[in-house]
Parts: sequence; structure tokens; C-alpha cells
Amino acid sequence: MQNYELMVIFTPVLSEDEFKTVQKKYTSFIAENGGEVVHENPWGLRSLAFPIRKKTTGLYWVAEYKAPSDFNEKLKIQLLRDEQSMRHLIVKLDKYAVEHNEKRRNGAFSTPKDKVEA
Repeated sequence: MQNYELMVIFTPVLSEDEFKTVQKKYTSFIAENGGEVVHENPWGLRSLAFPIRKKTTGLYWVAEYKAPSDFNEKLKIQLLRDEQSMRHLIVKLDKYAVEHNEKRRNGAFSTPKDKVEA
């Protein structure tokens, strides 16, 4: 099983409940196909660098998961069929990226906001 990171930009017209539902939909899709979600991070509403489908904002969601390599094609097809998904990006993580993400989740890296408060 390989490590991957998925970033999806969903349409901004989703309500908070619909956004959570679509996150659970893809989390369960990964689990049903032999994968395992390691970590997920909903970024929420962000501005886009350029308009997509005449929209200037989008709901961002990032998930780190482990899955067989042939699973990504199924996931891409599912994301392309979903009208709520505007864009997606799947990145294969090497061992250094996995280690870095683990350290970041455990708070090994301080953020500029932490330095100001200290």
C-alpha cells in the first residue's frame, strides 16, 4: 500500500452539513476499496487563484490516506463524476513527506502565530 494525499475543492454553495457529508462519502469510499484514511483536514472556504465554473471561492478538503496503487483511478473517476467537486489533486507521498506530515500533526513545527503568543 502506498501513501497519498488528496486535495479536493468543492463548490462553495454547500452547507456545513453537506460539506461534512461529502467528506464522509469519500472517506468511506477509500475504506470500502481497501484503503485507510490516516488524517483529514477540512480547510473550509478559501479564495481561488482564478475562477472555476464562474466561482471565485471553494471549500477545500485535504486527506492523507494509504491505498493500493490501482485505487487512484477509481477515485479519480468518482471525483470527476461528482458535480460538487470542482478540482482535485492526488499526490503520492514518499517516506520523507509521510514523516514530515506526522511531525507536523504532533506539533513538532511551530507556526508564526505560536511565536507571537510566546
